[in-house]
Amino acid sequence: MSWAAHPAEDAQVVRLSLDESERFSAIFDTYFGEIHRYVAQRLGADAAEDIVAETFLTAFRKRAQYDPSRAGVRAWLYGIATNLIGRHRRVEVRTLRALGRHGPDPDTPGHEEHVAVRVSAESLRPSLAAALAGLHQRDRDVLLLVALAGLSHEEIAIALGIPYGTVGSRLNRARKKLRATLGETNPMLESEEAGRG
Repeated sequence: MSWAAHPAEDAQVVRLSLDESERFSAIFDTYFGEIHRYVAQRLGADAAEDIVAETFLTAFRKRAQYDPSRAGVRAWLYGIATNLIGRHRRVEVRTLRALGRHGPDPDTPGHEEHVAVRVSAESLRPSLAAALAGLHQRDRDVLLLVALAGLSHEEIAIALGIPYGTVGSRLNRARKKLRATLGETNPMLESEEAGRG
């Protein structure tokens, strides 16, 4: 069982890792898969490895500055990952546009890459991927932290360092733009219904 099973325990692990650095591996073990899936869905499997490694390296280096009264470890890690994704904005937009035009590449080699592409393909239908590419980065960040990571409004506010109310307004704006771009349709439901038909 991981040391970092609950938010209070996560914070304790980070604090203890200041004296015993190897304890930070529990944070890595607990959150690596989740953070990797999020990054892979946004930037693709190739970029995910580097971004996730940089996320945990940044967290490790800045663990003395971590303040558990401001954010849970999970939100803190998503904030770091999202900031790093922002530096790769062009890659994300290019990936979304490519998915919008062609869908996922079915011939992607390697099991891990295949799984990441399949997950992205299931989450981001071509019309949705193209619409996401058209969103402003800050709106896309909020929307994808809800949709892909399942973060609450409060966690997103903490992760991105923005007011709670701003999360709601950015999410609302992103949803309105997506609806307008997609013609008031839900591409996830359409794909599911087509599969049943």
